[in-house]
Amino acid sequence: MDGTNPAETILMLRRITKNAAALAFCLIPWAAHANELDGRLLGAMWSLPFVGLLLSIALMPLLLPKLWHGNDGKFATLWSLAFVLPFAYSSGVSAAGTVLWHVMVSDYLPFIILVSTLYVVAGGIFVRGNMRGTPGHNLGLLAIGAALASVLGTTGASVLMVRPMIRGNDNRPRSAHVFVFFIFIVANAGGALTPLGDPPLFLGFLKGVEFTWTLKHLWSQTLFLLVCLLAIFWCVDSYFYRKDGIIKRDPTPDARLSIDGRINIILLAVVLLLVLISGIWKTALAWELGGASIGAPQVLRDGGLLLVMLLSIKLTAQSVREDNQFSWGPMQEVARLFEGIFVTMIPVLAMLKAGS
Repeated sequence: MDGTNPAETILMLRRITKNAAALAFCLIPWAAHANELDGRLLGAMWSLPFVGLLLSIALMPLLLPKLWHGNDGKFATLWSLAFVLPFAYSSGVSAAGTVLWHVMVSDYLPFIILVSTLYVVAGGIFVRGNMRGTPGHNLGLLAIGAALASVLGTTGASVLMVRPMIRGNDNRPRSAHVFVFFIFIVANAGGALTPLGDPPLFLGFLKGVEFTWTLKHLWSQTLFLLVCLLAIFWCVDSYFYRKDGIIKRDPTPDARLSIDGRINIILLAVVLLLVLISGIWKTALAWELGGASIGAPQVLRDGGLLLVMLLSIKLTAQSVREDNQFSWGPMQEVARLFEGIFVTMIPVLAMLKAGS
């Protein structure tokens, strides 16, 4: 599905959240009357579904790609049930209903709304033109992508920067290493400085961690890691560039860089503002829904993000998303897998909260 429109957006959001919503609403009768999960009563065995899901995500696309692709959501569901069913048996349906309902309403839905919004906004920005894929140009694009990852999120920054990287290196005999380092730098390490960058950081923000905590405490470690990765990339890329040379005509000749869909840069600033306000605004105003408290800041943030998403789709020319080869497929996969991750990490977070 290339391009998008508001109707497709609404349909996509319904699809990626219907399982979570169905599960949550089925659990409302029990959730309102159960106690919070006590991590002191759990053992290390309860973390196995979480570890198993992470290993599945890491290894199965490599070892069993045909089995994994198209069935990733089923594996996420199986690992979720590996926690939910034993927990419901040992602690009761009421306790299971509470923890599942709370994680879906308080954690998963805000997460998927934020990631979807960043994905749509970034997908509405297209970097036109081309720079030859020299080691210097590649290094610059990776550094820019790393900086953007903490603002756009790693997914959004990857969507924005991968096209210029592909065009710049499409005439090089060997360029696989470029995209391996792109994954390391842009899709992972670069998102470490704000809650917008990586899902675990946003989850911490939802739990009360200050928005600028990682920026204040991890900037030096992140900078050291990125400098090391960029330096290693420079050495590797320079070696292959000198060794291989340019042996075929560039299918995308050099052209001045320009940006289409600039309205999304303004919308990106609105996203940042909404997230900041939700962390700064302290109020007792809240609504109870099945035992879960939904505060006014969350309602403002998530409602505002949905509006930003629709505005991005409405105000961005269809051709921009077509040039970006925009598709909902990656977002749907993220939604399926993280639904399982959020469920299976319930006992892990409970044990961390309980402390030593």
